[in-house]
Amino acid sequence: MWILGRKGASGFSARSTAEEVTQGIDGTGLTAIVTGASSGIGEETARVLALRGVHVVMAVRNVETGRKIKEEILKNVPNSKVDVMELDLSSFASVRKFASEYKSSGLPLNLLINNAGLMAPPFKLSQDKIELQFATNHLGHFLLTNNLLETMKNTARESQREGRIVNVSSLGHQFVYSEGIRFDKINDESSYNSIFAYGQSKLANILHANELARLFKEEGVEITANSLHPGSISTNLLRHHSFIDGLVNMVGKYVLKNVPQGAATTCYVALNPQVKGVTGKYFSDSNIAEPSSLAKDGELGKKLWEFSLSFSKL
Repeated sequence: MWILGRKGASGFSARSTAEEVTQGIDGTGLTAIVTGASSGIGEETARVLALRGVHVVMAVRNVETGRKIKEEILKNVPNSKVDVMELDLSSFASVRKFASEYKSSGLPLNLLINNAGLMAPPFKLSQDKIELQFATNHLGHFLLTNNLLETMKNTARESQREGRIVNVSSLGHQFVYSEGIRFDKINDESSYNSIFAYGQSKLANILHANELARLFKEEGVEITANSLHPGSISTNLLRHHSFIDGLVNMVGKYVLKNVPQGAATTCYVALNPQVKGVTGKYFSDSNIAEPSSLAKDGELGKKLWEFSLSFSKL
């Protein structure tokens, strides 16, 4: 459990939990999609949103695991609304299928929590022949968001309630090459560095949110888009690095956040009324924070947007 951390302007700190930052908030009438909701902070995010009355759609790769998590949530929050839908973000076909089925369901969409992610696996290409981290962490979420934007816009207009898109990034966005994203080398195995590749996918999460915020402002749409660093947490993201994972498991409880603390910033940005109207910002420890200079580069964001569009047409 993280034991340090002063309270910021929001009144919360690194020690705050997801339940604490949403205490007293009534999310009844809201519908949220949470990607990667079958483990870690995604699971906790889904649980706490359901606890606050939000209708949660768990978008997960492993449906069987997702259903077990759903049963656990319903056991502890009997009146909650939770659904499970299959989504493999590394596959454009799966993303399109999910979006199509969601739109066909007729459900509204107030909150889109782009949470799922991979961290530093060995080099591998996705089903669409794209480096797996960039495909999963960024492009899958980019395509998912684009395919659900009209649903979100319609929901915001009809409900007259602000929609919110939340991209879960990390401090990893600072560990990138000097140019930030090596667009010409995304699939180059010879120059692959798992940590740098992770970093550029997390940088992309922030740039994506910033560009969405800019476009929403131009259109006058009542939807915000923000990104965040959940904090250093011991989760299964480190499963590709057994030595580091083992070390984290031994000492992590003394120096890292636990999962309820790790999900706090996501839940804060998604639900807390303090964030109403706030868009294009980066959060950490449930407070507005300062990302790297590359993460604030508007031209890089526009370049990434066009690059992502070209890939998502595959």
